[in-house]
Amino acid sequence: MRFVTLNAVVRCPHQARVELTAQQSFVRIEGEPVLTAPDPEGRPVDDCPNVTQAKPCKTTLVIEEGYSPWIRIDGRAVMTDAAWGYTDGTPPGACKYTVRDPGQQRVGVDR
Repeated sequence: MRFVTLNAVVRCPHQARVELTAQQSFVRIEGEPVLTAPDPEGRPVDDCPNVTQAKPCKTTLVIEEGYSPWIRIDGRAVMTDAAWGYTDGTPPGACKYTVRDPGQQRVGVDR
C-alpha cells in the first residue's frame, strides 16, 4: 500500500474528482504533503455527472478503511491507496470514493 499525497487522484464512482487538502505540511514525498486522517473526509466532489439518480456526489463521508494502523504523523493515521469511503450521493451506501493514483510510487507500508 502506497501513502497518499496531496497530488493524488481520488474519485467518486462516476469519475468526478475529490478536492483534497492536507492538514499537515512537514512530512512530504516528492515535495507533496502526505495525507492523514481526516484529510479526505468532508471534501467537495467536483461536478459529479450522476444525474440519473436523485442526488449526485457532492461531499465525501468518513473513510471506511485504508488508514495505516501503524504509521502516524502528529498523532494522525496516514492515508494509504487502499482507502475508500462513501459519498453523500444516492443511492445511499452505493457511491464509494476511491484512490485512483496515490500521487507517488516510492513510499508505502506492507499489510
